[in-house]
Amino acid sequence: MIYLDNSATTIPDPSVMKSFEQASTQYFANPSSIHQLGGHSEHLLTKAKNQVASILDVTPSEVIFTSGGTEGNNTAIKGIALEHRKRGKHIITTEIEHPSVYDACKSLEDLGFEVTYLPVNKNGVISIEDLEAAIRKDTILISIMHVNNEIGTIQPIEKIGEICKQFPKLFLHVDHVQGFGKVPLELRNSGIDLCTLSGHKIHGLKGTGILYMRQGVNLFPLFHGGNQEQSFRSGTENLAGAVSLGKALRLIKEKEQTQGTELKSLQAILREKLTEIDEVQINTPPEAAPHIMNFSVPGTKPEVIIHMLGEQEVYISTKSACSSKQKEESRILLACGYSKERASSAYRVSMAYSTTEEDILQFADYLQQAINQFRKVME
Repeated sequence: MIYLDNSATTIPDPSVMKSFEQASTQYFANPSSIHQLGGHSEHLLTKAKNQVASILDVTPSEVIFTSGGTEGNNTAIKGIALEHRKRGKHIITTEIEHPSVYDACKSLEDLGFEVTYLPVNKNGVISIEDLEAAIRKDTILISIMHVNNEIGTIQPIEKIGEICKQFPKLFLHVDHVQGFGKVPLELRNSGIDLCTLSGHKIHGLKGTGILYMRQGVNLFPLFHGGNQEQSFRSGTENLAGAVSLGKALRLIKEKEQTQGTELKSLQAILREKLTEIDEVQINTPPEAAPHIMNFSVPGTKPEVIIHMLGEQEVYISTKSACSSKQKEESRILLACGYSKERASSAYRVSMAYSTTEEDILQFADYLQQAINQFRKVME
């Protein structure tokens, strides 16, 4: 099997699975229970949060455990909007955000908020000048992803953070789901107020995630109930999920430090092999995240090619997994200025640190074969 759909989800690390199983069986009690077993679970939850905070270089009180990227993004965006709506109802984001950000902003427009969607250039990068010009007195939130999930574009978050520091009443949220473990991003003193992470993108488990919320930030909670997670995310804690997520965070950061150069080299090999295929047009810019490669094959039907590859146990995708079953063209590629034909015939390869050069070479061969077979059928 050649699995190249890691931006949709990663294969869970065996040691992460083991930590989840151990926590589930040995610490099954509710951390909120006042008896001894509950106390043991609460102690483990505190330990997990301290470990996560240490890895992220933040304080434990700034870590909110969530169910993943979608919840984290919605909590940050809607939570800030609802909490601070009396001060202003203007939000800034981009045209190429993940659906959990883009659609969350669209939903707020129905509640009377005004949203500015910043354009991007052909490489999918916003203009800092456009961002500065968009900030108004009633702007309460800027939400911009670090790494784009479809084409791998890296936004200048450090510069954006410095700009936001000049506006103390304006909050900056960063969707760091695709970047964590591949493209470093400092949180402390960065100007970032909220940041979203997801476990299943880093060989953790689905249903686990983190919302970093800088100390002093306040938001309207989406969940009300037992006041867990400092009342920002009520609900019985997923203790085993939190423990396993801490494990996944540590492992991916180690791999980033030891194998980051190798992953970038693999991307270069992939780019070279794709340029050798006449029908392929590469969409991912050269200075992109090392694990994502987006390309188009105009005239083909992605769902057909992907199924052909799947028959060879080679697995890639089209757009975000959240919208890949929708057959219309990629909103991201259209925003970059590409044609509808190119945007509707796009494919995404997303690698992991376990991906090998042999995987890439075999994929390129299978892709060429699939394109040739498709052409013959269509003649």
